[in-house]
Amino acid sequence: MIVIEERLYIVTYDIADEKRWRRVFKLMNGYGRWLQLSVFQCRLTARRRVELARRLEEIIRADADHVLILDLGPAEKVDPRVESLGKNFAPVKRTAVVI
Repeated sequence: MIVIEERLYIVTYDIADEKRWRRVFKLMNGYGRWLQLSVFQCRLTARRRVELARRLEEIIRADADHVLILDLGPAEKVDPRVESLGKNFAPVKRTAVVI
């Protein structure tokens, strides 16, 4: 059995143009769970992380926009030290995807 390691990421972005912002938001919905305005929590393999970065680079303008991809560590062992005020924060759980 092949085990493919997934890591937990927080992706946050500041996009100068509303049209590009909407494109980034739609793209991110396919990779993770929306947390708040321009912040997503993603559980990704190395291949999916590279794919996400490539697709983001195709949308953003390097001279005007900014995307941060924060690696929180292995998804199965992550112990985030997060202070969350208001709504509860919970790491993304692995779920089956039916295609």
